[in-house]
Amino acid sequence: MATTYTTRVRDLIAGAHNRYAFPATSTETRSSSIVHRHFTVNGEARTLQARAWSDYVDRILESPVSRAQTEAGFFGEIDSYILEDLIYLDSRTDPLQQARTNAKISRDNVRDFVFHMAVEGIMETQTDPTRRGPAAQFVPGVLALDMGQTMRMRRPTPARVLAFFIPRAKVEAVIDDAESIHGKVLPYATPIGQLLQEQVLALCRHLPHLNPADAQDAIQLCADLTLVAFAKQSRLDEGMRAVTRRAQTEYIKRYIAANLHDTALSPAQVLQAFPRLPRATLYRLFESEGGLAAYIRHCRLWAAAMELIELPTTSIADIAYGLGFGSASNFSRAFKHSYGLSPLDFRTAGGHWLR
Repeated sequence: MATTYTTRVRDLIAGAHNRYAFPATSTETRSSSIVHRHFTVNGEARTLQARAWSDYVDRILESPVSRAQTEAGFFGEIDSYILEDLIYLDSRTDPLQQARTNAKISRDNVRDFVFHMAVEGIMETQTDPTRRGPAAQFVPGVLALDMGQTMRMRRPTPARVLAFFIPRAKVEAVIDDAESIHGKVLPYATPIGQLLQEQVLALCRHLPHLNPADAQDAIQLCADLTLVAFAKQSRLDEGMRAVTRRAQTEYIKRYIAANLHDTALSPAQVLQAFPRLPRATLYRLFESEGGLAAYIRHCRLWAAAMELIELPTTSIADIAYGLGFGSASNFSRAFKHSYGLSPLDFRTAGGHWLR
């Protein structure tokens, strides 16, 4: 029976900055805008898996190991994305318990705020011993925790939990009496909560495929939107409103990209797809793009340019009709106006104009 961890896990646990690599102590972030680190206990002996997880999170949390976990084994893995002033964690685990105790608080200087999002499974968190019930997240929501205060968390089911570690000063700059949000859950039933949910789920889907710069932007946007969601609506300043507008715009752009081959795609259809968004707001979001109709046309022309190169045996007319253009001649005129070449000349040139 194995009695020691694998070399990789042992090395990760041995270095304090490798467990929760806060930017202030991480040399990796100095040479890169974002650092990705993956930790898993799957390669450990079954009897050591839960203990390895407990040792890994031990820098800031107590995570007791039960006899059942030791005997049956434990699934736990976590991806950490470390930015200059932000950490994003994506963890998948079997049922567990963990706590931020006074003893831990007294021994470290971690005072960030952490915003937890249970996208799968259940979290039950108690932040006030005098309260009868925990803050349960049976429906995905956002739980705010102050690392300067105690809490106890139980995940009674397998769970996937996302967490944004945001510096205390940044939270206090936008949320009045920031300590008071400790233990509060923001439901996704509100309009901004729904927007945040969509943004976070999109992050989960797309993050593994993004380049470092785009990954940093996507994580930062979700973190900024989380702060906006917790701030008092009446106290939003223009900078915070800009975060909301950007998230809304990205959400709508994803919808447009997914429906470019729908011949019915139009500003009216987009408005119908987002009934909670006022017409004036929708059109204002795309003013910098020349308007919503112009943005849709631009996306279709760009998609057509890609298909002209990637689908050399497909006729130009079929590409045009497939992307919602009423006629091949209208498509050709619009394409030449945008790219300076006819579709046929563009295809013949091999698309080097795009590079």
